[in-house]
Amino acid sequence: MSSSLQLLVCRTDFHHGRLLLLSSRRSALLRWLSSGHRISRSLQESYRLLQLPADGPHTPTQVRDAYLRLAKLYHPDSGEPTADAGLFARVEEAYRAVLTHQSTVRQRDGAAEEDDEEDKTRGVAPQHRHYLSYEGVGSGTPSQRERQYRQIRVDRATEQVLSYRQREHERAAAAEGALAERDTRQRSRKIKITQAVERLVEDLIQESMARGDFQNLSGVGKPLNKFEHNPYADPMTHNLNRILMDNGYQPPWVVTQRDIRDGAARIRSRLLEGRARLGDPMTPEERNRWERLCGSVQEELGKLNKMVDDYNLVVPMLSMQMVHFSLAREAERAQRGAEQRRAELLEVRAAERERRKEEKKKANSGAKTQTVKRGLVSWMQRLLKF
Repeated sequence: MSSSLQLLVCRTDFHHGRLLLLSSRRSALLRWLSSGHRISRSLQESYRLLQLPADGPHTPTQVRDAYLRLAKLYHPDSGEPTADAGLFARVEEAYRAVLTHQSTVRQRDGAAEEDDEEDKTRGVAPQHRHYLSYEGVGSGTPSQRERQYRQIRVDRATEQVLSYRQREHERAAAAEGALAERDTRQRSRKIKITQAVERLVEDLIQESMARGDFQNLSGVGKPLNKFEHNPYADPMTHNLNRILMDNGYQPPWVVTQRDIRDGAARIRSRLLEGRARLGDPMTPEERNRWERLCGSVQEELGKLNKMVDDYNLVVPMLSMQMVHFSLAREAERAQRGAEQRRAELLEVRAAERERRKEEKKKANSGAKTQTVKRGLVSWMQRLLKF
């Protein structure tokens, strides 16, 4: 019984092998018939124009190289003696026809190889093994099931992306709601603080009025002047600021700005006076004096820069902030001022010399006139005596 069963299995495997051999030979025959052995005369003429054998396999790179080689010879703008517009048009048409034929052949070969692989795998493995891959999804041949499985994976990924975007939108909406609620709380808190400050200021004003602090103000009992300066500003704010300025009140940053300007003017005057007393160029002794003066000015500039830092912290507008003072810039400025002062002094001295010359000329001309007058008078007197 066992020997007959073994003989039956061997015969079954033998017939199965013959079927696989016949199917492979059939696919090879179909691939040979569909390869490029039977082509039309026009296609053969195209291969001939491109100087390529019609029966051999050609890659797109080889076809393109052949076309470029002929285009350099026959293109009308190439400048070659073999340039021919008609022949170039034929070469270009042949190039397109060969590319189309090559792409068709490659598609046929790929389809034939796929059918051959399906024929090889069909019947070799048991049928239940087909469902051990692709998560048991799909039906048909392995290639068909693979395409179905890829489509299912794409659909699954799309669903995951959509669900992720939906979660992100929900999270963003929740965050916007939280931000809006926080802004509402902060705004209400600011309003409460503003109202509390206004009540406090009003209470202080009432207490000051009860003590009589506002009775000595200038213009008390007189009507306020009409607001005529800026129509876009608040009249109440303008009048309050004007009352404060009339009574000597100044904001801290205004006082600091004035002190900085006074200090800078004082330092620049010292440098200018000291540089004007020195010669140009300076002698070694004058150079030492100038360096000592710059050392003392450097300490004052440090204090002035500290005031600039304090001013920048309290100034209300960013455009009104100041930069630090530099000793090199101030020394260069003093040098230019000293040169300008020397030039002005030279001009003054030249003008003074010219004025003295003119006065001397006038004095000489006046003396000559007096001498002539005296001579004429004496001559008239002598003439009358005779």
